[in-house]
Amino acid sequence: MNTPPPPHTSVRRTRVAALASVLCLLVSGCSLLGAADDGTDAADGAGGGMKVTLVTHGGKGDAFWDLVRRGAEAAAAKDGIDLTYVSDADPAAQADLVRDAVRAKADGIAVTLAKPAAMRGPVAQAKAAGIPVVGLNSGIDAWRPTGLLEYFGQDESVAGRAVGDKLDAFKARHALCVVHERGNVALEARCAGVRKTFQGDTDNLYVDGSDMNAVTATIASRLRQDSSIDEVVTLGAQYGLSAVKAVRQSGSRAKVATFDLDKDLVKAVRDGEVQFAVDQQPYLQGYLAVDALWLYRTNGNVSGGGTAPVLTGPAFVTRSNVSAVARFAAAGTR
Repeated sequence: MNTPPPPHTSVRRTRVAALASVLCLLVSGCSLLGAADDGTDAADGAGGGMKVTLVTHGGKGDAFWDLVRRGAEAAAAKDGIDLTYVSDADPAAQADLVRDAVRAKADGIAVTLAKPAAMRGPVAQAKAAGIPVVGLNSGIDAWRPTGLLEYFGQDESVAGRAVGDKLDAFKARHALCVVHERGNVALEARCAGVRKTFQGDTDNLYVDGSDMNAVTATIASRLRQDSSIDEVVTLGAQYGLSAVKAVRQSGSRAKVATFDLDKDLVKAVRDGEVQFAVDQQPYLQGYLAVDALWLYRTNGNVSGGGTAPVLTGPAFVTRSNVSAVARFAAAGTR
């Protein structure tokens, strides 16, 4: 059973009556006249001025997390939220960032669960302080045991199995699944899912995702060693592009498929260098996580009833449909 949201007050006022009117209509259905005459921000008493911290495990320079952040910022701008985005790929450091948000008395926290065990203590501290915590992106099997209120993301096992089916349709025989962060539960689940449904052989290759040159070199070396590999599956857009380079360098005839999408990967799909991308909509994940905290604070809403995740993928982007998302990717939102 979900506990009611703690009360939240704000003394913030605005002189922009039009904005107040729009927010008032969206949130409470009050009249334009009433909002304008009152002279207060409609977000007062409805979540305006909330402080939300988004804590991810994203590494520096990873375009995927730029998309998550942009989605979160869009929701924060709509809801009048003061958003803080922080990240650290080290699970202990990420846990400290959650504790920092608790000490700063955030009104809500959104967190990724790439290494769920590290988050249990900090999430418990947040809950003890009356701070709602939602999850996104990774940890779909761990969000409820960890005590999160809601979850937004892709079921990575389901996505992996769908990729395996697609490889079978392409009549592939030997897949190399490239894991760029050892121990990340979401990445491991993707490769495990591929292995479950793909009728050919599947090998995992672990690479240092923080060094793109090393990623390319390691994949190329493996392709030279084993000419039977006819499919390379990467777990992030930038790694898909590295795999394309590796195929060229090694002289391999292997095809490349990847999870995740960005504007450069869109071009690679359009040009036929990448067979397909699995889009989990990171912008949407960031947006929904922040907006969910606002809705919980202002209206007691809990997406999925607190028992089911809200899925944002998987969707396949191929050469036949890539034009439908190309302009959004160019704008930095897909």
